[in-house]
Amino acid sequence: MEKQNRQSTFLNHLEELRARIIKCLIFFIAASCLFYQYAESVLQFLIKPVGQLYFLSPSEAFEARILLTIFGGFILSSPIIFFQLWQFLSAALTAQEKRFVTIFAPFSMILFLLGCAFAYFVALPFSMTFLLSFSTEFIKPMITVSRYIHFVGTLVLAFGLIFEFPLVMLFFIKIGIVTPEFLIQQRRYAIVFIFIISAILTPPDCVSQLLMALPLLLLYELSIVMAKWHVRAEVKRASLSVEL
Repeated sequence: MEKQNRQSTFLNHLEELRARIIKCLIFFIAASCLFYQYAESVLQFLIKPVGQLYFLSPSEAFEARILLTIFGGFILSSPIIFFQLWQFLSAALTAQEKRFVTIFAPFSMILFLLGCAFAYFVALPFSMTFLLSFSTEFIKPMITVSRYIHFVGTLVLAFGLIFEFPLVMLFFIKIGIVTPEFLIQQRRYAIVFIFIISAILTPPDCVSQLLMALPLLLLYELSIVMAKWHVRAEVKRASLSVEL
């Protein structure tokens, strides 16, 4: 009987996951269709750091717009995607832990957008300046539109997701999975992991990698500070309740 209950619970979670994925896909497709109407204007805005782009095949310009539409559709539908993700995770939480979801869900969207903005307005100009500085009188840049859209889109989404790090860590702290001592003990491994992740998620240049790694290191240290603050607040709250 217990085994059947576990199987039933597992199947229910799978069914809920399937339903939420379908909802995310529906909103993603709708957002992509909406974004496509403005893809040309967005493209003109994105190419400002380089000035001019080229395409090497008859279909490349169209393919680049489709790629841009995919990135844009994900960003537009990200509030729904984050909401569905948090709702799915809340099913496995206690009633007290579920109330954290109502606080963390809106902030996850804000941090994602901040990460995207940081990527475009800070990381992208530095990265492009560094990479284009290798051009010479005999070596001229001829950036194709598809490669540029892939470069920018990957950078923007990577930074958007990376900026979720402190919120995720704070959530783990709140539900008791992570402690300040654990974060301090794992700091040296975290530093290595951060540089590996930065190398994977960013284009193959040291500037982009450093621009992602350094904020991540700061966010990790911020997570330690938040963990210590949370523990002190819990101890203070417990002492006050005992006194009362």
